[in-house]
Amino acid sequence: ILFIIGLTIIIGLQKTVLFFTRRPKLKGTAAFSTGIVLILLRWPLIGFLVELYGIFILFGDFFATIGSFAYNIPLVGPYIAKALNQASQASGGRRNTEIPV
Repeated sequence: ILFIIGLTIIIGLQKTVLFFTRRPKLKGTAAFSTGIVLILLRWPLIGFLVELYGIFILFGDFFATIGSFAYNIPLVGPYIAKALNQASQASGGRRNTEIPV
């Protein structure tokens, strides 16, 4: 819930609604919302996993961008970048490359 509030404060209400309601993002939005509901219904582990899946679907396209930024972190940067790039490829690469801002 705090994640959605923070995203709304950063990019605005209209862009947040447009991001979550785009056709390619509906599956991720449904999973994320279902995860929140499951957590509130006292199924925290299952809810967390469903919510994590939704976040992966919603923001999987940005893993490559985060990986290129993380590459500059001393000592652990190359390992983080490699893991995020592999996660990006596992989610289908750059399907929805539009950034919500």
